Amino acid sequence: MDKDNVELIEATVKGLQDKIGSLNMELKDKQKELEDAGKPVISSTVMNVVNDAINYAIENYNFDNTDQYELDFSLDYDGKVQAETINLTDTYELMEAIVTRVEKQFKIVEELDTTEPDHHKVTHVEKII
Repeated sequence: MDKDNVELIEATVKGLQDKIGSLNMELKDKQKELEDAGKPVISSTVMNVVNDAINYAIENYNFDNTDQYELDFSLDYDGKVQAETINLTDTYELMEAIVTRVEKQFKIVEELDTTEPDHHKVTHVEKII
């Protein structure tokens, strides 16, 4: 092969590699767009409020209550007792503190039933015999 032909092939390979890189970036963007398509939209301001509420709830949670933990002890090679594992068993209280703090940041309204023509809240009553 002559030198000009090799340079042409190298340039073609380089161009194709650049095109593949560009297409891969575009593919990742479209995959992210598709992933986000069904998600509810939230503004960055609202997300900051949620993050701050979660941080506040965690920072102010009482982690000192030893009844919330399950501890497994062991002896190390020096004969010292050590806590091998510490598990937070009562995660409900922590979750409730976080949810309550987040809910306090917003006015929560019930959603309307969009399946009904008048879009009003629908109450369904069944007669049980």
